Amino acid sequence: MNTELASRLNRPLTIGRATIGNRLALAPMTFLGHIAFRELLADFGGYGLLFSEMCSARRIPQEIGGHSAYFCWREAEREHLVMQIYGDDPAAMAKAARIIEDCGLFGVDLNFGCSMATICKQQCGAALLKTPDRAARIVEAVRKAVGLPLFVKFRTGWTDDPAIPVDLARRFAGAGADALTFHPRVAPDRRSRPPRWDYIRQVKEAVAIPVFGNGDVFDGADCLRMLETTGCDGVAIGRMAIARPWLMAQMNGLYSPNHEVFGQVALRLLNLMERHFDANRALRRYKKFAQYFSANFKFGHSFFKRVGNAPDLESMRVQLEDFFDQDPETVSRPNMNFFQ
Repeated sequence: MNTELASRLNRPLTIGRATIGNRLALAPMTFLGHIAFRELLADFGGYGLLFSEMCSARRIPQEIGGHSAYFCWREAEREHLVMQIYGDDPAAMAKAARIIEDCGLFGVDLNFGCSMATICKQQCGAALLKTPDRAARIVEAVRKAVGLPLFVKFRTGWTDDPAIPVDLARRFAGAGADALTFHPRVAPDRRSRPPRWDYIRQVKEAVAIPVFGNGDVFDGADCLRMLETTGCDGVAIGRMAIARPWLMAQMNGLYSPNHEVFGQVALRLLNLMERHFDANRALRRYKKFAQYFSANFKFGHSFFKRVGNAPDLESMRVQLEDFFDQDPETVSRPNMNFFQ
């Protein structure tokens, strides 16, 4: 255990009117950070906040009380769950935020970072970084609507210039955001180039509110380096948490993984997905998880092929049990080719 890292992480952090006791967060990830995976993560602990998948602000009023695969949570996670929403209309975003507050969740997060074409074509996500005045109006509208902690997740913008995120950060803070999660990559870049961590430092120096750094934190050494070199208040971990759900607990000195954990996690998540989703949705989402989990194995493509070709959940269970019965060789640092 890195005691210096654990001591840095296990310090209280005030966000708006609330305080968290741990400075690690599960970053919001569509189709990955769902209710089943968050329950798996809860088996290990080690986090201060969990962020949901992004939810459409316009759909939330119809989904409350229903059976949404996105706008849902376990009672046990309510007090540390931040619900992420996306949209381009300030009024709709504010309405969704009020519902989130009424549900008693910890906070609401505004998605200004998703660069998927389907989202940007709706002038949502990272597309809003092209119109910073509108983005700021959304923050302001949500701030006026709710009192719970308000987060903004954003990227560098569409041009590689640190002055852009610095300006955006100041706008969002001025409009009422309580905390920022910053991923220092330009919007068109889907992890093909390393994030510019120095931009996190510049964003942090520009605002007085907490800033969570995000991007290419693969182990405890990376986490400590991000904290030390950027001055960020916390770290949001995304796809590496998918590959190794015990990582945050390991960073905090709460868990020391052994070889058996890989098979245990793979089967545990399958069981949780069967509990929370219908069979088709569980099958699709497990295959998305498998892409990142494959990075742990020396012959990761074999694992990914087995899971990817499974026609149903029972076949997938058989493939998983057979794969781990063969005692697969793991790697010390995951294969980043699976993260592209």
